[in-house]
Amino acid sequence: MADSWSNTNRTLEGFKKNPILKLLYKLSWAPRAYHFSLALLGAVIYRFPSRKIKVIGVTGTKGKTTTVELINAILEAAGKRTAILSSLRTKIGERSQKNLFGNTMPGRFFVQNFFQEAVKAKCEYAILEVTSQGVALSRHRFIRWRSAAITNLAPEHIESHGSFENYRAAKLAFLKKAAGMKAPIFLNEKNDHYDFFLKALAGKKIIPFSKDEAADFGAGNPVLQSDFYKENMALAYKVTRELGVSEEVINKALSEFKGVPGRFEFVQNKPFAVVVDYAHTPDSLAAIYKAVRPEEVFGQPGRLIAVLGAAGGGRDKWKRPAMGAIAAEHCDALILTSEDPFDEDDREIVRELRSGFADAKNPRLKPENVFEVLDRKEAIKKAVALARPGDSVVITGKGSEPYLRVAGGEKIEWDEKRFALEALKEK
Repeated sequence: MADSWSNTNRTLEGFKKNPILKLLYKLSWAPRAYHFSLALLGAVIYRFPSRKIKVIGVTGTKGKTTTVELINAILEAAGKRTAILSSLRTKIGERSQKNLFGNTMPGRFFVQNFFQEAVKAKCEYAILEVTSQGVALSRHRFIRWRSAAITNLAPEHIESHGSFENYRAAKLAFLKKAAGMKAPIFLNEKNDHYDFFLKALAGKKIIPFSKDEAADFGAGNPVLQSDFYKENMALAYKVTRELGVSEEVINKALSEFKGVPGRFEFVQNKPFAVVVDYAHTPDSLAAIYKAVRPEEVFGQPGRLIAVLGAAGGGRDKWKRPAMGAIAAEHCDALILTSEDPFDEDDREIVRELRSGFADAKNPRLKPENVFEVLDRKEAIKKAVALARPGDSVVITGKGSEPYLRVAGGEKIEWDEKRFALEALKEK
């Protein structure tokens, strides 16, 4: 599928190197105009394909990928042909491949070409993750939105947007664009920013949802029993009910749902649990730690052993002490390691994680149980080696991402689950 736009991409890359364009790009309005023009041009070239398919957009700080997969599972159970564009994968009908772009909403006409391919494959629905960065680059424009939802909102991408208010405004811009097309807007009434969005979208069709509504969903499915999934299930339920899917079909789909790779994924259940998760914000880190404590998994006391890093590249440095504090508060043993350092020094990132320890009050986490293992594979091995029956090991930050990003723009192939399995085999 990528071949069809590769030649166009090369032409655009050459055009961007033009010295006159580089000069113009320094003007404050030029980047916005450039990305807006690309979005329009892509829609024109592919003849506005989103008008021929029902497009569902899911934004938010966390839970987007899981919600997209849940909506897809329900629609497929209802006999609908679907397409997906998410941070996890690109799927059109039966074809599915990993998202290897490192970008949830790839540009250079990718999104419009994706819609065209989905229409050719006779898909009725396309379900997309919509990111704040994608909105800032106009990648949500010139798309006919059928439904739009926001899972939740918490501070993230502060450096790239300039402020939390700008980050929130990007989410709102997407919702307003969809609401302007008379798409229903699904809002999380339990989120702190519910009133902000409700007021900003006054007069539009608002459908609230709450994790409290998901109490009986997916009964008997061990994957969905944790509170971790409730918010996403409630949203998927509301979106698909509004699309006309019956409760019987929804419950059947949820009871058979297999989970999402790299999202609250149990690599092993017994004799000790090993879980891989994408958690990359303080809120999501606290949620996964609560969900995988041995008391929750096994119903009896045990130790929580965590592998923790933080992304480099100047990304959201404010999160590092906060995430360190949360880890120190919840864990019984902690392995600090590398996680997409880009051009930053791993040791400095770990030092910033450690700086949050002072705020934690956890007598269980003793200094001798905190380790620095900068080689991430070795850190995973260390965590597994420490585990005893009844413990829980949780590895966060990468999930199903296929690369580890290091200095000089280099990408190292990565498979968190596979490395966890190899560590278990060695043990």
